[in-house]
Amino acid sequence: MVTPGEKKLESNFNLLVILGPTASGKTRLGVEAARAFDGEIISADSRQVYRGMDIGTGKDLAEYGDVPYHLIDIVDPGNEFNLFQYQRRFFEAFGDIRARGKLPVMVGGTGLYIEAVLHRYEMVEAPENIELRKELESLSHDDLIARLLRLKPDQHNVTDLKSRNRLIRALEVETAKAQAGLKDEERPGSRPDQHNHNSPVFPDLHPAVFGLKWNRQLLRRRITARLKERLDQGMIEEVKRLLLEGVAPETLDLYGLEYRFVARFLTGKLNRNDMFQKLNSAIHRFAKRQETWFRRMERCGTMITWLEGDGDPLAELLKVVESQRD
Repeated sequence: MVTPGEKKLESNFNLLVILGPTASGKTRLGVEAARAFDGEIISADSRQVYRGMDIGTGKDLAEYGDVPYHLIDIVDPGNEFNLFQYQRRFFEAFGDIRARGKLPVMVGGTGLYIEAVLHRYEMVEAPENIELRKELESLSHDDLIARLLRLKPDQHNVTDLKSRNRLIRALEVETAKAQAGLKDEERPGSRPDQHNHNSPVFPDLHPAVFGLKWNRQLLRRRITARLKERLDQGMIEEVKRLLLEGVAPETLDLYGLEYRFVARFLTGKLNRNDMFQKLNSAIHRFAKRQETWFRRMERCGTMITWLEGDGDPLAELLKVVESQRD
């Protein structure tokens, strides 16, 4: 058994990354790895930043025990938390952890958040633009889509095209980029001397990236079993509480599949059986999209060492790290 601090990650690694699709066991492996390497976890989950959204986001805080974690429960529901903020908060946590002689362990399944860190995306801050929003309010949904596509012809996030609120926010972001003269192709891998005057100089990262993989049928069974477990744990009651606290159903719709479908059940748009079946199917599709994203990351140069989820992934991870010692 590996005791805390028994193994130290060599100097050629200063960040351990554990990624994988939903229900793959990332949190458990992350906690085990943090204990093995005297590390602290930095969440890479776009929804776990929100307070009071525990069951639906799968925080599983009981699993952490005495392992410190960061970027969980830092924003109240209803407030925006975006990629720009995540990247800045990540590097703040990274610097703090390293300054105390610990190892940052990034754990999560939000591929865009992980890429924004590993490739050090150069971004501009895009606060709410009241004047622009007034202008956009008069446009139809199709007009908003056309305007966004003029600014960003290679738009890949189709979710932004379906929601009017997301469309307006996407237009705010792209308008801010255009005003700053920042092009999308300048974001990944940009060097400090390429940054505009508002861009930070990010620390050097030497990541060791590991992913959890599962047989497709086994993962499907795990996803369904976990959904049933979360419903039994009170996920419906959690969403009901958020509604009673004033979080609008339209806002919950943006916070992920669990909140979207449970809110529709609570507002009478779905019966319980339909809610479960539709939500279950949607999570399976989401897991496939996550896997597709990770494969694209590999094609774009991110080296991911895949671990067997139904084996002993920690032992496998330690073996890989040991083999890469100088």
